[in-house]
Amino acid sequence: MAKYLDPKADVTFKKVFGEHKNLVISLLNALLPLDEGKKVESIEYLPPELVPRTPIDKDTSVDVRCEETGGRKFIVEMQMNWTTNFKQRVLFNASKAYIRQIGVGDDYESLQPVYSLNLVNDTFEPDIEDYYHYYRLVHYLHSDKLLEGLHLVFVELPKFKARNLTEKKMQVLWLRFHTEIGETTKEAPAALIENPQTSQALGILEESAFNEAELYQYERFWDVISSQKTLFGDIRREAQKRIDAAIAERNAATAERDAATAERDAATERLRQTALNLKRMGLTVEQISAATGLSADEITSL
Repeated sequence: MAKYLDPKADVTFKKVFGEHKNLVISLLNALLPLDEGKKVESIEYLPPELVPRTPIDKDTSVDVRCEETGGRKFIVEMQMNWTTNFKQRVLFNASKAYIRQIGVGDDYESLQPVYSLNLVNDTFEPDIEDYYHYYRLVHYLHSDKLLEGLHLVFVELPKFKARNLTEKKMQVLWLRFHTEIGETTKEAPAALIENPQTSQALGILEESAFNEAELYQYERFWDVISSQKTLFGDIRREAQKRIDAAIAERNAATAERDAATAERDAATERLRQTALNLKRMGLTVEQISAATGLSADEITSL
């Protein structure tokens, strides 16, 4: 029985999609919102870029860059831990790939679209049921009016459930590949074995296909992920403590302010009642004002 490694690690992800053009082409066609007749047929790998990353996420993501024969650019990234700056980094990467297509004096009409496909092994939109998120530049009021150029796709892997989909067969198969295959897999699903692309990918993931250095890199990747998850957990718990403390402080201040306001209103009402009683006893406005501190207008209105 074959023993598989997890496809989401850096060494495995690059081995499957960074060394086998037919597999990354299949993944792109399955997960990108490409128009009919615009499927990817051939690509060439591009060298990875040195993109600024924060100390927190620099070791928890891996990407594969490629260019279609004809010009379209594709960035495929696996992100293990969600961070607040990840969307901005994706936009930065895609924008840089877009503007680098032409030099000074070149024709803007030669610019080709850039597609960024981001598989995220975390949940970042808890209030949205869908796992598939597609961003592009659209008119604020008229969504049919588009500015072509950048296409950003984010897939929340933890939300994916194969039973939710009956169409898009290859999309389901590739997402099952990323969510159901790992070191604990005793037997690969028949659907993945029967499909030529996912079956090939499964063969690449067999532990026996990796040398000692690659296995060391694989283990180190998961050590980093474990450390980062612990760090994220500590950061989130500390942030929640601060939020809770701030809410408690605000509530206490509000309660104190409300109590002071209620006491002031009660004191004012007592003065008004005293002034009314004195008015009924026949005292003058001046006498009542001297006794209660109320103005002549306040006493006259009683």
